[in-house]
Amino acid sequence: MGLTYASVELINRDDLALAQRYIIGEEEVRRMRVEMLVDSGAYMLAINESIQEQMQFPLVEKRKFELGNGNIVEYDVVASVEVKFKNRRSNCSAVVLPGSTEPLLGAIPLEDMDVLIHPYRQELIVNPEHPYFAVMKMK
Repeated sequence: MGLTYASVELINRDDLALAQRYIIGEEEVRRMRVEMLVDSGAYMLAINESIQEQMQFPLVEKRKFELGNGNIVEYDVVASVEVKFKNRRSNCSAVVLPGSTEPLLGAIPLEDMDVLIHPYRQELIVNPEHPYFAVMKMK
């Protein structure tokens, strides 16, 4: 099985809120398209410092993470990140990885957007059972 990548749009939700209140113009909302590794084994959305420098998401905390090799590291966690994929969106926090480390689309935003990894085509798809809107399980 190979790796799956998806092109998503990241939007600064704080900017979006300001634009909705006509404090800044829509053209001032920070947004960018990012190619991300889809990693259902990762818990959170993970961006890198290069993305964070451009998007300026608000820092909410420093958190410790255990890596695959067992090492414990501490990274910044930012909030107010909106992730858009096709007709889906998720508002979530993101861990900020060092430098230009590859960004990851983890389980929380994947579940929130109700998207799936198509195993044969190796691509991220909208859940075919719910093509027009995301459906979340409450149980």
